[in-house]
Amino acid sequence: MRKIVAAVFVSLDGVMQAPGGKGEDPSGGFDLEGWTVPLFDEAAGAAIGATIAEPFDLLLGRRTYDIFAGHWPRIGTGPSAENYSEMDAPIADKFNRTTKYVATHTPSTLGWQNSKALGNDVVGALRELKKQDGPMLLIQGSSDLIQTLLAADLIDEFRLMIFPVLLGKGKRLFGTGAMPGTFRLISSTTSPNGILIAYYERAGAVEVGSFGLEK
Repeated sequence: MRKIVAAVFVSLDGVMQAPGGKGEDPSGGFDLEGWTVPLFDEAAGAAIGATIAEPFDLLLGRRTYDIFAGHWPRIGTGPSAENYSEMDAPIADKFNRTTKYVATHTPSTLGWQNSKALGNDVVGALRELKKQDGPMLLIQGSSDLIQTLLAADLIDEFRLMIFPVLLGKGKRLFGTGAMPGTFRLISSTTSPNGILIAYYERAGAVEVGSFGLEK
């Protein structure tokens, strides 16, 4: 059975919008795009590298897909190639080769190699994919898609990079539609710049109790 894993950059107040740079997602008047960049360090990069070293297929919302499709195919993957970047080449190579499952209303415009539309019933399609054998389904960005999957209780694991910054506005990782549930901490570490890198897996239903303080 396949797992859906959400790898997310998030602020202390839960914002995940436009972490990577100007023009990524200014919707809603968000003007703090690129808020992760000044704090990003080698430890954060190593954590990303460890994730993409695992077998995976990408699971993307349409906005993130378009951003990725406009960037990663243009990165040279060999030292003599145009636009080669030693840091980005391994990611570009993996992202280009892997299957991309995309939530989109316009499947005919998916021009990036190995891209597949999830169809009109995204939740139903993903329930079927999860029943199959195969690598993890890795979500990158895709805040709107994450909300859909949280409401359907389909996310099995979160790989969070929690940055020591308050944004006060923007799209948040956990909206009001998330299904209640508990998670187990798999691992955690803190980078030199104070990024908390924490992995959580689904652990079951919420249990309640009492400290005996009620009247």
